[in-house]
Amino acid sequence: MPAVSSSRKRKKIEKESLTLLFIALPFVIFIIMFSYVPLMGWVLAFFNYKPGMPFNSMPFVGLRYFNWIFTNEFPEIKRVMVNTLALSGLGLLFSPMPMLLSLLLNEVFSTKYKRVVQTVTTLPNFVSWVIIFSLAFGMFSTEGIVNSMLMNLGLIEKRLMVLDNVNIVWGFQTAMGIWKGLGWGAIIYIAAITGIDTELYEAATVDGAGRLARAIYITIPGLLPTYFVLLLLSIGGLLSAAGLDQYLVFHNGLVAPKIETLDYYVYRVGILANSYSFTIAVGILKSLISITLLFSANLLSKRVRGASIF
Repeated sequence: MPAVSSSRKRKKIEKESLTLLFIALPFVIFIIMFSYVPLMGWVLAFFNYKPGMPFNSMPFVGLRYFNWIFTNEFPEIKRVMVNTLALSGLGLLFSPMPMLLSLLLNEVFSTKYKRVVQTVTTLPNFVSWVIIFSLAFGMFSTEGIVNSMLMNLGLIEKRLMVLDNVNIVWGFQTAMGIWKGLGWGAIIYIAAITGIDTELYEAATVDGAGRLARAIYITIPGLLPTYFVLLLLSIGGLLSAAGLDQYLVFHNGLVAPKIETLDYYVYRVGILANSYSFTIAVGILKSLISITLLFSANLLSKRVRGASIF
């Protein structure tokens, strides 16, 4: 009887594992198709590729386009790298804000109010950057609501240039990114808070710890592992600088020197100027640098904290 019971249990586990495998299979195929199959295109960085040209007729150029990155295009690459690192660095600097929002929401007793705040702060994440730019233009352009109100109140004599001011573009774009992703980022930390053992809070309350003390000594330490995992992943994506779409819609001639990131540079040179092979070479170096940053940050975390993501 014990042998039969063990066999049935094993078959049940195998059946459940097979079910989970079939559930995960579409997502695995999706990742392979859109993340790994396109890597075959890296070979075009070593050829002088033109759209529509057969592969066997493309002239082999070796490392020519990689050399261009450090010779012909180095001043431009240097400029866009500074912009990319500055915007990504500001994003990392304010990365604890979703954790702070989750801490504040955790201290709210009213479930209805908490849901309203979560909904309002999460909604911008599902709005496209095109719509957000339209809202920003309506508010912060020279003829927008903010300038009109300040002029009518007599607080300013000359209309402010917010969207066209190259001196504040880094801070403004960082603020827009924080506003858009704040509520969505807090969801992960709210889920992490629910995983903290409630007996710790009960014991701290019995010992006389107030709400602030419980947040500092229980909640924050419980959230730090999640924060460091997200931080390591953010470091790995340091050269992506929140993607292309945000800076594409806010790009204009006045702020172009400071808002053009590496992704936008690849779009401008590769798609608009038809220099596909060169931008593929730039993309290869970007991927290699990102992987190096991720492994380096992971190794540093393992040595300093004794924990890592892999």
